[in-house]
Amino acid sequence: MEIREFQKWLAAWDSERGWNRVEPAHTLVHVMEELGEVARRVLMLEGYKDSKGQDEILDELSEEMGDLIMMLFKLAYQYGIDLESALEQAMVKVEARYPLDKSRAEMDRYEAVQSGKNWGAGG
Repeated sequence: MEIREFQKWLAAWDSERGWNRVEPAHTLVHVMEELGEVARRVLMLEGYKDSKGQDEILDELSEEMGDLIMMLFKLAYQYGIDLESALEQAMVKVEARYPLDKSRAEMDRYEAVQSGKNWGAGG
């Protein structure tokens, strides 16, 4: 699926239902709601409130990520943003900002800090 095709499909789909009249601020609230659902599933996969099997949680995570992306696409079309172009610009930006050698060194630093944390010791 092409990004622009999906964005056009979503705008038309919303328009047919009258949902294109939702204010962008309300769409943003839906984005945040869906992000919360994604966050909950990620926490569950890492052992928080283990009430389901991993496969079920992964299925739910996939569904919630789809919902989140759909809402982000909606917010983009509401403001006339071409997400394909935005993603291409983001690729150029991160390639320039994070060259391979700098990125590997930063990851080594991050892992060292994370492995040394003792959250249960009061500080």
